[in-house]
Parts: sequence; structure tokens; C-alpha cells
Amino acid sequence: MRPVLYAVAAVAALGIMIAVANMPPQQEATETAVEAKPAVMTDSGTLTVAVPGMHCEFNCYPKVKKALESVDGVKTVELDAQKEEGILDNRQVVVSYEPGFDVTAAISRLDESGYKDSSVVQ
Repeated sequence: MRPVLYAVAAVAALGIMIAVANMPPQQEATETAVEAKPAVMTDSGTLTVAVPGMHCEFNCYPKVKKALESVDGVKTVELDAQKEEGILDNRQVVVSYEPGFDVTAAISRLDESGYKDSSVVQ
């Protein structure tokens, strides 16, 4: 019985190794994450936010969008451009905001929603 179990374990391990090897590489943020200065924006504009915990565009992105849109001053939240359609390979969103938008509040809202380690990308 043990040889059969060892064979099953070996096949399972091989399958896991193949699955991991075929996963798309995670893209590092090409730009350095920095703290926004000032925290409350005085002009309208756009801001790119890296959300490392966002893993899919069908479940995670709508939650991120809802969390950010609940912050005062946010006009729109769009998923940043992706290299391949249907695969979330760029875990960033672009936030369009109005004067009075509080960057710290937006990052805190993402943190409260379970998307820790989010940061502003410039």
C-alpha cells in the first residue's frame, strides 16, 4: 500500500510543480511607490494606486472600486491597462479625483477592505 501512496504523492507533487511553473510572472511595479504629498489634494487630477492584494478583475477589482468610490472627492476608479485581456497582470487602478480628495483616507479605506499594502504610485 505504501508504494501506491508514494506514487500518488509524487504525481501530485509533479502536478503542483508544473502548475507553478506555468503561472504568469507577477509584474513588479515599474515605478517607485511613494507617499502622496500633500495628503489632501487641492486640485483635480488622477492618481495611480498599486493594490497588490487585488488578484482578479471580476471579484477583487469591483471591491477595490467600491471602496475607493466611497471616499469623498473620487470621481472615477478605472483598472489600469493590462498586457493581456482577462489576466490581471498589472495590479493598479487609476483614480480621478476632485479638490479635497484625501489620499490617506483612500489608502485607509483599501486597508479596511482587506487590501493591505496598497500605495500611491507616481
